[in-house]
Amino acid sequence: MFTKLPRWIEVGGFWLASIAGAVNAIGLLGFEHQAVSHLTGTSTLLGLSLVNLDMSESLHLFIILVSFMLGAALSGVIIDNAVLRLGRRYSFALLIEAGLLLLAMLSLSQGSNLGHFLASAACGLQNGMVSTYSGATIRTTHVSGLFTDLGTMLGARLRGHPIDTRKIIIFLMLISGFIFGGSIGAYSFQHLQFVSLAIPATGAMALAVVYWVYRHISKVHG
Repeated sequence: MFTKLPRWIEVGGFWLASIAGAVNAIGLLGFEHQAVSHLTGTSTLLGLSLVNLDMSESLHLFIILVSFMLGAALSGVIIDNAVLRLGRRYSFALLIEAGLLLLAMLSLSQGSNLGHFLASAACGLQNGMVSTYSGATIRTTHVSGLFTDLGTMLGARLRGHPIDTRKIIIFLMLISGFIFGGSIGAYSFQHLQFVSLAIPATGAMALAVVYWVYRHISKVHG
């Protein structure tokens, strides 16, 4: 389970969560308060718009949902496995994510709603890219499940069961990364508007390079 996860998971998870947090903050500030790194709020807004018979808004929200799903599907095509394992094509997936975010930046800067869909697809791609490892769920684009898991672990500890400290550390790193990224996204949006999407895009590209170098060094010394 979590004890089997490689040591680079903490750093990589923090980085990925920071990217998602930044994109989500920019989305909330610039996409008419729409979150794009997770779909709970978007699904709720879709339900509200359907009740109000706002078909234009409903279609827009529905496409955001579909875009996220298509991004996750693209991840499945690229990586071809839901299991986190060194050597799979994560660098390529990260570069595509960066490309989607840059295209979203250009679209939104020109006033096109296409950018909403591209940003959502980028988050779906990332969420699909890091899913499970040895049965351990890794989430980097939303934190609701992480807080739920921490709460159930606390409850189990109160009943006298042992706590997996590695699991807690990973969850706290992911939550901290998401909050940190949200702060970066919010601050940069105040000064750069949609150009601020270049920051998480650059983060994804940098992580792709770091991962590629790490993988090849591991192969040489493996």
